[in-house]
Amino acid sequence: MGLVMKSQKRKRAKEDDYCSAVAADAMERAKEVQSSLSLQFPSFVKRMLPSHVTRVFWMGLPKQFCDSHLPKEDVTIKLEDESGEVYETKYLFAKTGLSGGWRGFSIAHSIMEGDAVVFQLVMPTQFKVYIVRSSNFSEVDGALGLINLGPCSRRVNPEHTKSSEEEDDDTYWVPLAKELTPENIHEDGFKIWNTDCKSVADHPKTDSNDRVSNGLHGIQFSESVIDFKDVTSIENFSIITKGLVIDSELSEHLRAKYYELCRCQKTFLHTCLLEGLNYKLAAGIISETVNIADAIRASRITTSIEDFDVWATTLKAFEDLGMDVGFLRARLGRLISLALTSRKCEEVKGERACAAEKRSRLEAELTETKGAISRLHAEIETTGNDSYGLEMAFQQVASAPW
Repeated sequence: MGLVMKSQKRKRAKEDDYCSAVAADAMERAKEVQSSLSLQFPSFVKRMLPSHVTRVFWMGLPKQFCDSHLPKEDVTIKLEDESGEVYETKYLFAKTGLSGGWRGFSIAHSIMEGDAVVFQLVMPTQFKVYIVRSSNFSEVDGALGLINLGPCSRRVNPEHTKSSEEEDDDTYWVPLAKELTPENIHEDGFKIWNTDCKSVADHPKTDSNDRVSNGLHGIQFSESVIDFKDVTSIENFSIITKGLVIDSELSEHLRAKYYELCRCQKTFLHTCLLEGLNYKLAAGIISETVNIADAIRASRITTSIEDFDVWATTLKAFEDLGMDVGFLRARLGRLISLALTSRKCEEVKGERACAAEKRSRLEAELTETKGAISRLHAEIETTGNDSYGLEMAFQQVASAPW
């Protein structure tokens, strides 16, 4: 029994070490994102702890950052994600943190423990938020590509960074070069972010369908798990990922097409999508899966191999992300095999045609050569073929007296 407990402890210790390493890697990548941001706007990085993304859903902010840059009263602070959507949260001045609204933002973006989040204060009460995943399939590791790496971008000097008094190991922030005000934003020509806000309820009330609207263009929370065997028609077919009903992210046409794909396979194809994928990315994967399925159906044996390769590569990537597209890949594999066989047949036919043409040319040349031989033979017969008699006659003429 003692050996088993020691083995379990060692296993837990290894798992803890791995998780710590993954979280540290996410923090490093988040600092790279932060270092590429303009210092005209102050920013800080938070490593996500259980209290941030589960149960409590309390987002404490660095106290010195709050004292330097945020209002000295309770206000509504907006969070803008990478797609430009803005969410409202409640900032508590006395506690220097976000409460109401943060839970909805966290769930909507599938933020998990170990992820790192970059907060950039782009307006007096509005943050631009970049999420760096701790998983290998990072949705926002591409944040560097979304940031304007213009002349004002430069690396951060670690000596100028501060940490909060309460969470030194989990926060990394950069002081502002000058006071952030709407006037400064206008004078410097920086973009004023979209203020068409969407609020996310922290304590949703369930309706008869176990769903509630949270204002995210129709995105809803789902408090029940639906088994596909309970789906009898498209009317009660809902696309749920990470607790969010994302039907509104797809057009009715795409949703109907996706329903048909799921019905044929008797399962939700997106059930095993990786944890941490943003709902918009999940919707994009579903939409592109439908598009590729339609393209496969509409393909012809003359469709270019390049198109087949693109579809195959995309489906492989989706499968790596957890999308159940094995049946599409299998169908596509058979089509590619048939298309390649057809192209091989066409190549053989082409080679046969070339060989036949070459044979025709050779036969024509042979006929011409035979004709030349016949003409020469006739000339020989005409002039005589007694070369010895001609030579004797030649010698007699040559040696005859003058």
